Amino acid sequence: MGEKYILKTKNLKKTYNINSASPVKALCGVNLQLKEGEFMALMGRSGSGKSTFLHQLALLDKPTSGYIEIDGKDVSKLSEIEKARFRLETIGYIFQDYALLPELSVYENIALPLMALGQRKLKYDGEVNKIIKRVGLDGRENYLPADLSGGEQQRVSIARAIINKPKILFADEPTANLDSEAAEIVLKTMRELVDRYQQTIIMVTHEPDDRKYVDRVVWLKDGKFYKEE
Repeated sequence: MGEKYILKTKNLKKTYNINSASPVKALCGVNLQLKEGEFMALMGRSGSGKSTFLHQLALLDKPTSGYIEIDGKDVSKLSEIEKARFRLETIGYIFQDYALLPELSVYENIALPLMALGQRKLKYDGEVNKIIKRVGLDGRENYLPADLSGGEQQRVSIARAIINKPKILFADEPTANLDSEAAEIVLKTMRELVDRYQQTIIMVTHEPDDRKYVDRVVWLKDGKFYKEE
């Protein structure tokens, strides 16, 4: 039996037309196959297309042309309502700036995706508490984001991203706002998700040291893949 690819792209392009000026080609025909349970890093200089590519994959933006398949489904054919549901059920996303709701507790922020899916607390309570322990935040369930360090806030973001058991997890520079110690904890947490739970992850990063945590590095330049290691 062959290896299963959880994500595929074919000739993916994204062009921005800004103020009627010359079009900006952010992606120029990107092809990718990602194995289930793989941890991959996207690297390259600023403006190389890393975050643009991630936004297309996570259905946060629509490509100009090309094909994206996630878990065997051609997501380009989904309506906006279907995309929103697909994101909730199949995709997890870790933001650089954590994107936590300041008025909600750690517990409530983590539970948000399950609440959005209409689940009752009686059903998800045990799972939320289990994930809080998994990311090392037990005892902080009732803290507000403002009461946490940057590293702790990012671990809340990770917990929220995996609470719905996503097929694939996207991380957009998850350690950019953290000191080296907090960054190491976050990266080790993500590596553990891969090793223990076979989580598939694509991470955008600028940090050369992050390469030791991933299985594969793909480099982008001018909207194209140009090197892999």
